[in-house]
Amino acid sequence: MVEHHVIRRGIHDRSVTRAMRMVPREKFVDPGFEEFAYEDAPLSIGEGQTISQPSIVALMIEKAALDTEDRVLEVGTGSGYASALISRIARHVYSIERHERLALQARERFEKLGYRNIDVRVGDGSKGWAKAAPFDAIIVSAGAPEVPAALKEQLDLGGRLVIPVGRSDEQRLKRITRTGAASFEEEDLGGVLFVPLIGEDAWTAAHPMYTATARSSPKEEIPCKMISAAAEEFSSIEDKSFATLVDRFADSRIVLLGESSHGTAEFYETRAAISRHLIAHHGFNLIAVEADWPDAAAIDRWINGQRLKDGQPFSRFPRWMWRNLEFSRFIGWIKEENERRKALHGDPVRFYGLDLYNMSGSIRSVLDYLENVSPETAKTARERYGCLSPWQSDPATYGRAVLTEAYRSCEDAVLKQCIELLARSLNDAASENDDFLNAVQSARLLAAAERYYRVMYYGGAEAWNLRDTYMADTVEHLLDFHGAAAKIIIWAHNSHIGDARYTDMAAARDELSLGQLCRQRFAETTSLVGLGTHCGEVLAADDWDGPAERKQLNPSLPQSYERLCHDAAKPQFLLDLKADEDLHASLVEQRLQRFVGVIYRPDSERLSHYMSTSLSRQYDAFIWFDETHALSPLVATQSGRGDQETFPFGL
Repeated sequence: MVEHHVIRRGIHDRSVTRAMRMVPREKFVDPGFEEFAYEDAPLSIGEGQTISQPSIVALMIEKAALDTEDRVLEVGTGSGYASALISRIARHVYSIERHERLALQARERFEKLGYRNIDVRVGDGSKGWAKAAPFDAIIVSAGAPEVPAALKEQLDLGGRLVIPVGRSDEQRLKRITRTGAASFEEEDLGGVLFVPLIGEDAWTAAHPMYTATARSSPKEEIPCKMISAAAEEFSSIEDKSFATLVDRFADSRIVLLGESSHGTAEFYETRAAISRHLIAHHGFNLIAVEADWPDAAAIDRWINGQRLKDGQPFSRFPRWMWRNLEFSRFIGWIKEENERRKALHGDPVRFYGLDLYNMSGSIRSVLDYLENVSPETAKTARERYGCLSPWQSDPATYGRAVLTEAYRSCEDAVLKQCIELLARSLNDAASENDDFLNAVQSARLLAAAERYYRVMYYGGAEAWNLRDTYMADTVEHLLDFHGAAAKIIIWAHNSHIGDARYTDMAAARDELSLGQLCRQRFAETTSLVGLGTHCGEVLAADDWDGPAERKQLNPSLPQSYERLCHDAAKPQFLLDLKADEDLHASLVEQRLQRFVGVIYRPDSERLSHYMSTSLSRQYDAFIWFDETHALSPLVATQSGRGDQETFPFGL
């Protein structure tokens, strides 16, 4: 947290960073939210209040310029986290909280942690704490309409007051320094967003809180109007009007088609419609997907007239991601297209998997082994694998896993199992088709496997970067192998196909992405197309290896790009983010964007499934569906040979 969310964001005061390393933030969040404690995001603590994100807390404390002999007033105790940090730097902290429950809870936390230099009282923070004044510094953790006079009066000469001031959508962080008996200097430290300071000299208790039902602020109306004006609507993806929209990607050599969830029917159907048009009319001849090479090789054989072996592809979690009616219909179309091309002596469309490893198979292998050796360790691993996504939090279980002897002792055995599993998969894939490309790709996979599995076992940015770099290398190898005329369409999640440089992936985690690498390597011949939605149903699991469930997708959050698109009040449309300079400029600002993978946890959605992005820099185009529906997973049928999936036939 300190390295990625504090120091990297410009906080260099050693007393602040030392305090943040000392104070355990997980002790100041509600039960069940410990895994999110070290993310740079605010967390709800009840009573309509939040524990501020670490980078903002660090900024406010640094700007207060605390000294070891300082007496500090904190207004808005909340969880007690900021008071605890201040107490590790200053001599004494006086903290005021309006809500008695929060004040009592904070006192209990301080006692358990042995922080004896903090006094907490229940009261009106806008009036300060006159009996304890004067203060060397005052830090206010809630926004006021203007600087309360009582707080300025309680500053000692040279004292610093750090406070958010303004309306909820126009708050500025101010530093007020007392320079004389009645003189003060004021500095603007930038825009912020805090809960309101309720009190006699601040907001009334009727102040509207920041909820999911909040209306768009004036600040959001301009980009919303820009989206509405620039939106190119279509009534159906089957209409000619939609095909016309797709023609803008004709001159690209690489078209990356995203999705904001792995379980939404409209995303698969739209990617299929775009792919069919580009293949039929613009010379695209390769499809590559976010899937394992051996499984995709089986599909490639089937669409080119060979039989599927008894071992069906995509047979493990999350099998609905590819074993669904929408995808099945698409590969059925490719098979028919290849039969037509064969009759005309033309080159077939080829189908490939970009992934480095058999993700589901290798994870299943890890879990099977650990469940036999140490069930508790297997439980930890299952929790970790449920969050192998850059937009989801990096749970505390990652750190616990590294420190657990049972986990470390299993590492070599698990790695051996994973590599043996991969070798078997590659042998099976090559047994009926030993062409040069398969042989080369198999060698590359095996060469990278041990390093990948080792970093994947403990998680983190290195695993993600290795995976996306490998996928980009595979795209480059496929284009080289098939020659100068080759043109490729890629299906993957928005987190892969978007440009990570303009998201929290890069800013907070040093992560890169497939879309970024394609842009860097192929410059003007790459198109990145994101897809998004506001609400509806999604097919997803609660945990890794869990059953697929139809889940209700929460309406998109305020201050998100999805909410801007929803407020544009058009059911489905395309935004060309490159063609319209004014639109591009209005969507550059960092806002929340939703990312749902094969796991969906609506109860912790803000932390599990949102990150900050710049939409117009992340993608070249964005396709919107206001309400969407879940995928249709294919159903197993009984036969004399046991359970057999209808995949890939879909009927």
